[in-house]
Amino acid sequence: MKKKISLIFGGRSAEHEVSVISAKNILNAINTSLFDVQLLGISKEGTWYHFSSPEVFQKYPSLNDAELGAETAVTLLSIAGKPYIYSLKDGSKQTVDCAFPIIHGTMGEDGTLQGLFKVVQIPFVGCDVLASAVGMDKEYTKRLMTDAGIKNSKYMILRPGSLQPYAEVVKHLGTPFFIKPANAGSSVGVHKIKSESDYTSKIKDSFLYDHKVLAEEFNDGAEIECSVLGLNQSAKASLPGQLVVNHEFYSYEAKYIDANGAEIVIPARITEAQTEQIRTLAVKTFKTLGCDGLARVDFFLNKNGEILVNEINTLPGFTQISMYPKMWEATGMKYTDLITELINLAFAKFDSDKKLKLDFK
Repeated sequence: MKKKISLIFGGRSAEHEVSVISAKNILNAINTSLFDVQLLGISKEGTWYHFSSPEVFQKYPSLNDAELGAETAVTLLSIAGKPYIYSLKDGSKQTVDCAFPIIHGTMGEDGTLQGLFKVVQIPFVGCDVLASAVGMDKEYTKRLMTDAGIKNSKYMILRPGSLQPYAEVVKHLGTPFFIKPANAGSSVGVHKIKSESDYTSKIKDSFLYDHKVLAEEFNDGAEIECSVLGLNQSAKASLPGQLVVNHEFYSYEAKYIDANGAEIVIPARITEAQTEQIRTLAVKTFKTLGCDGLARVDFFLNKNGEILVNEINTLPGFTQISMYPKMWEATGMKYTDLITELINLAFAKFDSDKKLKLDFK
């Protein structure tokens, strides 16, 4: 019997539109002989909708309540330990076997949505609550990596109430340096700072997306990425890929707007020894942060040969240009097979967790 997979997209995130594109690609590639897909979109206002047709992706590049009045609003709930999609329109309910969230950024990748899945007792693709939250917060990602001996860039944490002056940041990080919201993705609110006037003006934009901002040293070298797949203790890494960026850095525009913003080279133009070192470090980072299912680990390969972990993305994009599936394709796993494996891992993790006792006698 086919499993019912709820593909969940949109959400209250600065990456809302990217999520919609990722969901469309997953729907087009999923193995329909194994899975029936239920489309659940979350509007920018936070309302959940069930869409009966893939036409949603043609009709709505983004989901806004003002345009969705005719659609069916729903919620997830648990009855006698079983998850259901409950219609707020007529009170009907549908069974669901597994959630496949593809909401990037806040309210989707940060552990909040994962917590809901655990409350309603539904298997879900991707990392658990803690790994999602830690992976989203760049400060705590760096704290855990440093504790595990994983080299990463020098950084400072900036807060609006006690903002360090420009000269103090330069003293610690040099110039230029980057600023980025501690909890955001897709290069939203990220700026390369070259002067005090840059710092004064651009920091305001970064604080629009989070209450704390990471200031990070500039690394002059290649940007390398590596996909990781599997449960925590049996994870494996793909061949690494390389970003050759045609903008000053890998901005939101370079990623999603400018078709020529970046060249993706897979496998990366690095030595065999560097390839193995990066694959090993990707898996170590994945395990250190407690990840399961999938993640993409990003690296700097500096000109002196030093390899630094930049950050981890626990719910990477699945757009037509996204690195995560492309690196697995280059490693020998087709897009459709990758999606099937991610769903199988969700069931395996859920079955393992069910064996844990929840009571004490």
